[in-house]
Amino acid sequence: MVVVPIADALLRGIVGVGIAAAPLIVQHLGLVAGMLGGMIAAREGRLLLLSTLGDSVLKGRAQTIARIFTGAVGCLVAVFLSVGSYQFVQAEQRFGKILVYGVPVWAIEAALPIGFAAIAARLLYRASSDWNGRLMALASAIAAGILVATVPDASTRLFVPALVTLAVATVLGTPAFVTLGGTALVLFWWSENPIAAISVSHYSLVTNPAIPALPLFTLAGYLLAESAAPERLVRVFNVLFGRFRGGPAIVTVLVCTFFTSFTGASGVTILALGGLLMPILIGARYSERDALGLVTGAGSLGMLLPPCLPLIVYGIVARIDIKQMFLGGLVPAAFMTLVTAWWGVRQGRASARAEGRFDVREARAALWDAKWELLTPVVAFAALFNGLATTVEAAAVTALYVFIVETVLHRDLGVVRDLPRVLTECGLLIGGILLVLGVALGFTNYLVDAEIPARAVDWTVSAVHSKILFLLLLNLFLIVVGCLMDIYSAIVIQVPLLVPLGHAYGVDPIQLGVIFLANMELGYLTPPVGLNVYMASYRFGKPVPTVFRAVLPIIIVLHVGVLLITYVPWLTTALPHWAAR
Repeated sequence: MVVVPIADALLRGIVGVGIAAAPLIVQHLGLVAGMLGGMIAAREGRLLLLSTLGDSVLKGRAQTIARIFTGAVGCLVAVFLSVGSYQFVQAEQRFGKILVYGVPVWAIEAALPIGFAAIAARLLYRASSDWNGRLMALASAIAAGILVATVPDASTRLFVPALVTLAVATVLGTPAFVTLGGTALVLFWWSENPIAAISVSHYSLVTNPAIPALPLFTLAGYLLAESAAPERLVRVFNVLFGRFRGGPAIVTVLVCTFFTSFTGASGVTILALGGLLMPILIGARYSERDALGLVTGAGSLGMLLPPCLPLIVYGIVARIDIKQMFLGGLVPAAFMTLVTAWWGVRQGRASARAEGRFDVREARAALWDAKWELLTPVVAFAALFNGLATTVEAAAVTALYVFIVETVLHRDLGVVRDLPRVLTECGLLIGGILLVLGVALGFTNYLVDAEIPARAVDWTVSAVHSKILFLLLLNLFLIVVGCLMDIYSAIVIQVPLLVPLGHAYGVDPIQLGVIFLANMELGYLTPPVGLNVYMASYRFGKPVPTVFRAVLPIIIVLHVGVLLITYVPWLTTALPHWAAR
């Protein structure tokens, strides 16, 4: 996926003819990579969840029963998704469409039924630590399948019980794709529509022309995170800012923002950088609570900064030019970073300033050592906005650049020793996200067909007459959504409902996207779904309530930032409108 778009662009520039159907090749490689990543995530038990109640609250026998129950539900839903995907592939096979070089499209699409079948087997296997429990989960899944097939008017009689079962499984910890895909299956079954329509939606999303940018930018971030780049960047920012009051806080905020913008996974930032940054903050006489809150809160700041994954996903779902979304996120990202750094500086002690003068030699040495990493955003932006490369080609250039820097120039990563591990971690994250996005789009399409967004617009416009009040209610709603859903599920489910509302109230589409993502940023810091809270709890061995109390002041500060982004539109719209002239 890195090589094909770069080779295509080079050939077009040199000989005037590129690789035949290069974008289609890369898009379908994205489909295969996404399903492989989903299979790996299922194997490792790291599929995205909407709730962790089953493992965090339940203990002993209750936890065992909950795992068997969620495993059975997950297995059954994945089997039905596999069957629907098989029906879709069969229909495509009859058309005999060729992708490129004699390879039929259906042969690549077969990754869908194969992948879902493998995921079903993994969910069943992980339902219990012994074979008795696995057999119980299998028997339960088979019994439910027989019930669906044999009960007269099953789609009507079992509609409510099926939704209740999915709701209980969700609370107990079944993967997010099971909840969303299962809900879509039940709705399509109830309305007597073919379940293969879900697979059509899944295929259309994961082969979207912009989707390959997700794994490519993420790969660049993971290569940086797994190398010694964090140490080099911490050294640079520490030598530049560390001697000032609050300097370590500025270092923490800048480094975390940089890494999250590329990995798209703030939890990865906490795991990769937490061990480096916590000692620096503690050494600067920050309290343990403030240090914990700052590292946890700073991990989510890069979500609005290009080329972060949520910006790309939002642009795809809302049908906004991704480069415009990138420009729209720049000033708000800088503002949110600034207010967090301001809080960190205020918490710093005046007596904790470093002694001695600024060390010019150390600064020069640190900057020289980290020069290639510091140029990474420059390479990414130059490729994105030079007017010659597509978003996917820019992502491929960025990934290749970071690969060369970390494996050839710095030699931190070995191609044989380390690259498979990094690719696996990257694929795991992307696979989990694409599973959620694909099945959620099927659910969203059902809502659109049922005219739910149009009805929501009519009701809201008739009940709320003020744009100012609408924006306030929107923020309150999104805060609740961010607390209960992961960001990618929320984008696919909520955005098609909110975009028409924003249009009805005259909210700029780019501003609406930034407001949405800024609120979702806060969701990373708020239980019960707040990923950063759980990652920090795991990384530093602190109870979840302790981490939440530590990060609460930053949540309050960021809320103020979100309100300013909401009611001062030019913070978001100035750059995109200027670039469009």
